[in-house]
Amino acid sequence: MTAEADGRAPYPRLSVVIPIYNEEAILQAAVVDLREQLREFGWPFEILLAENGSRDNTVGIARTLAEKYPEVSFFSLGEPNYGKALREGILQARGEFVLCDEIDLCLMDFYRRSMELLEHNEAELVIGSKLLAGASDERPIFRHAATMVFNGLLRVTLGFRGSDTHGIKAFRRVALLDVVRACLVDKDVFASELVIRAERAGVRIKEIPIRVLEKRPPSINLLKRVPNVIKSVAKLFVAIRIRG
Repeated sequence: MTAEADGRAPYPRLSVVIPIYNEEAILQAAVVDLREQLREFGWPFEILLAENGSRDNTVGIARTLAEKYPEVSFFSLGEPNYGKALREGILQARGEFVLCDEIDLCLMDFYRRSMELLEHNEAELVIGSKLLAGASDERPIFRHAATMVFNGLLRVTLGFRGSDTHGIKAFRRVALLDVVRACLVDKDVFASELVIRAERAGVRIKEIPIRVLEKRPPSINLLKRVPNVIKSVAKLFVAIRIRG
């Protein structure tokens, strides 16, 4: 069910899509801060919260934010599925540009740099890389290592040529909509399928280094995700290499 505030900001130039899951501890402060910083851009914008299966008061807080701020809206999937939430959020976004963010990141430096690249038509998709030269990944070492292993697996199995697929990214909406609709895998690897399909479709991609310093521990245990990620990568291989 989609819940939107009356008087939602018309014709946003920028849509910020943020999947949220069990984020009651930081959601209010993070959204209020992001909204204030986006107002300084001077662009019409919307913040679309893509809730997926939270067991705490995330839905209630998201609803309150949507009722209070016309730029904020949310929908709720009712099931824990990051990829499905992100895909649906992108499809619901109305802006000329879409920026996919994480509630514990909101890196305004990336916002500025990516929007400049997109505005000047230097790229159609900008990816914030945690592994590119000049990046600073301040997450626990095992999470950094997991990212390296995962992206190495994508290079070996699917010929991925970049350095990172997960996390913050921005793009010109019309350039990626067909790619988004073509994606077949959700959950943990939707973002990877999106980037790899964009790469194969000839979308002009630029990676820029980012500094990652999370505001809270991960909402899902990394070790518990591993079996699902392996299964999802296998599905991704079938979806791209076999089905095309």
